[in-house]
Amino acid sequence: MTIGSPGSRPTRNERREDARSKAKQHREAQAKKDKRNRWLLQGGIAVAVIAVIAVVGLSISSSVKPAGPGPANMASDGIVLGIGMKAQLTDALADGAAIVPTVETAGVIDIRIYQDYLCPYCKDFDTTNSVQIQKLVESGAATVEVHPIALLTSRSAGSKYSLRATNAAVCVANYSPDSFWAMNQAFFAQQPAEGTAGLDDTAIKALIASTGAANTSTINKCIDDKTFEKWSQSATDRALTGPLPGSQVASVSGTPTVLVNGVQYQGSLTDPAVFNAFVLQIAAAAYSTATPTPTPTP
Repeated sequence: MTIGSPGSRPTRNERREDARSKAKQHREAQAKKDKRNRWLLQGGIAVAVIAVIAVVGLSISSSVKPAGPGPANMASDGIVLGIGMKAQLTDALADGAAIVPTVETAGVIDIRIYQDYLCPYCKDFDTTNSVQIQKLVESGAATVEVHPIALLTSRSAGSKYSLRATNAAVCVANYSPDSFWAMNQAFFAQQPAEGTAGLDDTAIKALIASTGAANTSTINKCIDDKTFEKWSQSATDRALTGPLPGSQVASVSGTPTVLVNGVQYQGSLTDPAVFNAFVLQIAAAAYSTATPTPTPTP
């Protein structure tokens, strides 16, 4: 019988060679598998790194809030009203531009009010003094500069009424500035209680329309789009960090903060005579400073 023919048993050498061949095939298959796993592992790490980078990038971009667009007629962060309660018109500031403090007019009393539409003390001041302030402005004796800020955004049951109302007021300042004073009075007349959700946007729009504001469709879109919410928050932050231009007041520490020719009023919010006396005192001081004392003629 010939060796290696069918039915014969393989020799020891043949078995050794067969084992070596199978081992070689196994090593080659394992090497291919290891190589494939390394590629998969490296690819997985790369994908994970890309994912981490994307998440970090998203977090950074989310934390850096872009400056919101600024409104027209509020270059000082407030709107200035003069005779006829007409607004002094100013261009909108570019993103990141510094505010432009209002230049006081000689002989005209400068009344500046930092207020929040949810603040009950602001309503007290407005209810008590808005009539006499309007008379002073209408007569040309004074201007009033209103700075709506959102100090109480967290105190309206999650509805952010303070911020929404501020945005709406700024929309009016931008698109119907001569209606601002009427709107301002309407907001305080319909002020919700602190801690409640306040007026929704539909009610705010109706309130503004009831004052006879122009361009209500544009104002409504401005409210819906929250066009000036980021700007309103930035203006609030500027008021809280200060300093307040044209005064020795470091910053707004509460509302209302009322300045007359840069001097802070800290009297009664419910007695119009007290505020009137303060205005007259400041006006008299300004007059005596501006008027030189006559020199005797020899």
